[in-house]
Amino acid sequence: MGQEFNFNNELSGKIALVTGGTRGTGKAIADRLVKAGATVIITARNKPDTEGDHQHFIAADLSKTEGTQKVAKEIFSKFGGLDILINNMGGSETKAGGYSALSDDDWEQTLQTNLLAPVRLDREFLPQMTARKSGVIIHIASIQAKLPLYDSTLPYAAAKAGLLNYSKGVSKEVASKRVRVLTVSPGWIMTDSSSRMMERISESSKISIEEAKESVMQALGGIPMGRPAQPEEVAELVGFLVSPRAAYLTGTEFVIDGGTLPTI
Repeated sequence: MGQEFNFNNELSGKIALVTGGTRGTGKAIADRLVKAGATVIITARNKPDTEGDHQHFIAADLSKTEGTQKVAKEIFSKFGGLDILINNMGGSETKAGGYSALSDDDWEQTLQTNLLAPVRLDREFLPQMTARKSGVIIHIASIQAKLPLYDSTLPYAAAKAGLLNYSKGVSKEVASKRVRVLTVSPGWIMTDSSSRMMERISESSKISIEEAKESVMQALGGIPMGRPAQPEEVAELVGFLVSPRAAYLTGTEFVIDGGTLPTI
C-alpha cells in the first residue's frame, strides 16, 4: 500500500536549524520549512529585521568553534535537539588575482566558513540523530565544486568540493542508523546581494543591469535556462529533500543550476 503525504503540514513537530537563515537562500529555506509546519531556528552573525512566529534566532559566528558550541548549547537547552539541519551558511570574500594573490588567512577563513563550520555542526547534532534513528542533514555546496572560478573564488570552490566529498562519506556512515545526508549544489542565485553586485557591475562598466547579468552568465559559460535561480526555487528542492517524500534519498548530490554545468 502506498504511503500518503500531507504536503501542507508534512514537517509538523519537526525542529530544524538553518544556518545563514536571515537573508537570501537561507531565509527562503527557513520560510519554506515553516510553511511545511516545522519549528525553525536560524543563525547568523546579525539579527534579522523580522522574526517569524515559528522562527527562533541565535546570533553566532559559525566560522569559529565557540559559535558552534553556543548554537548547540542553546538548541539542546530549549528544544532538546534537531530533526533537520540545513548547513546553508557560506560565501567568499577573497580578492581577485588567482592563486598568487591569496594568503594563508584567505584560505583559512574560507575553509572555516564553508567546510569546517558544517563539519562542527554535524559533530554536535549527529549523535542525537543516530541515537534516535531519525534525522536529515542537507549541505548546501555549489557548482563551483566542479566549476571553479580561479580568478576570484578558488578557496571557496575548493572548500565546497571538500564539503561534497565529506557529505558523501558521512552519508555512508549514518545511513544504517536512518539518518539521511544530502548535498544541494546551486548555480548562480539571484539574491539581494547578487542584485547589488549587478548594480555595481552596471555602474562601473557603464552597462545596463541586463547586460551585467549577461556578463556574469557568460563568465559561468552560459546558463541554458537563460537566468539565475530564485532563492525560492532552491528552497523548494530543500523542502522536498527533508520531507517524508524523499525517505529513500541519501548520499546524493542534487544540482540546481539551470543547466550551467557543461558535463554530467
